[in-house]
Amino acid sequence: MMRRIYVSLLLFALLSPVAGCGQKKATEGGGLTSSSGPAASTAVSKYDAGPRAAAAPVDRAQAEKGEQLFKDKGCSACHTWGRKMSGPDLTGVTQRRTAQWMENQILHPDVMTREDPIARKLMAEMMLQMPNQGLKTDEARAVIEFLKHKDREAAESRD
Repeated sequence: MMRRIYVSLLLFALLSPVAGCGQKKATEGGGLTSSSGPAASTAVSKYDAGPRAAAAPVDRAQAEKGEQLFKDKGCSACHTWGRKMSGPDLTGVTQRRTAQWMENQILHPDVMTREDPIARKLMAEMMLQMPNQGLKTDEARAVIEFLKHKDREAAESRD
């Protein structure tokens, strides 16, 4: 616990001069705006081009496997739906991201933070590196099916 706090504080100290210079601020849509104008730029990822993950049908059997992995790996310690915790709010994630982006984020979060602008932006906002849970590709895809299922469930309850 102390190590996590120490790492968070260290990251905050290192990133706050870069992120807090007052020139730009994040918008809800994920872009950056200057203090006086419209969106200046948006984080673009080579993994996030194409249809959103939610566009594909949900594989129920894989979603059940993904739900169990989500629980077993302790993902709910950082992620939930409807509010931010120490990790981003997962509500609508499959409508915002492609399956390829999510798979890479789950399998290689450290590489994504170094190389992917969206993952870097999330790291700056959350001030915490997503841990690598050691999932295999098929397991990551099952977790994505679970996330798609949760988003569909939420959409159906709104209708």
